[in-house]
Amino acid sequence: MQTYKKFLLAAAVTLTFATSAFAAEKLKMGIEAAYPPFNNKDASGQVVGFDVDIGNALCAKMKVECEIVTSDWDGIIPALNANKFNFLISSMSITEERKQAVDFTDPYYSNKLQFVAPKTTDLTIDKATLKETLKGKIIGAQRATLAGSWLEDNLGDTVTIKLYDTQENAYLDLTSGRVDALLADKFVNYEWLKSDAGKNFEFKGEPVFGNDKIGIAVRKGDPLREELNKALKEIIADGTYKKINDKYFPFSIL
Repeated sequence: MQTYKKFLLAAAVTLTFATSAFAAEKLKMGIEAAYPPFNNKDASGQVVGFDVDIGNALCAKMKVECEIVTSDWDGIIPALNANKFNFLISSMSITEERKQAVDFTDPYYSNKLQFVAPKTTDLTIDKATLKETLKGKIIGAQRATLAGSWLEDNLGDTVTIKLYDTQENAYLDLTSGRVDALLADKFVNYEWLKSDAGKNFEFKGEPVFGNDKIGIAVRKGDPLREELNKALKEIIADGTYKKINDKYFPFSIL
């Protein structure tokens, strides 16, 4: 009996230590920082955006200190799996392919894919006649994104696809006329169309894909996933999520 009590005491101490260690741990969140308004750098070089605010709110609920680690988009999942950061909150679409490499939380927002092109371009985007309308066009998208994959899967034999390392570089080629149109997340396009650079451009047609679920990625089997899910539910319930949403969009993106 004495040995059993000692075992229980040791187990309790171990559990308490593990819990307090998690509470005291400084977590690192991975972010691309080139995808406004979700994540980008301001004039002072500070990483800002919707993803940052949501990440900080989740950390506050989990009662842990968090710091931002930036990473190029192409290598962001390998960086997570190489322990460069603890979780990845960078507007990443939840896909079956990515789920082979990482685990995802519940979605923290939903997006759609929609084309943008110059206002002067007569480009009628309709799913029924999409291939005929875009035949011979040069269409851009960010590399290693759902938009890029959708173009390759649906229009790869019809259009010339140009893929970019960042969304910002894709917009630069659109404004310079090197591509005829871009396919990207609706909410990112929405923000860009409000800018001075995007004032001569507009959405073309309705979204071509409307079920883009965005999640936070963690390493396979990491219990942090459940902690993040719990915190996400809490910030939605207490109104924190809505305050962050309203800071960036006049409509709900949840």
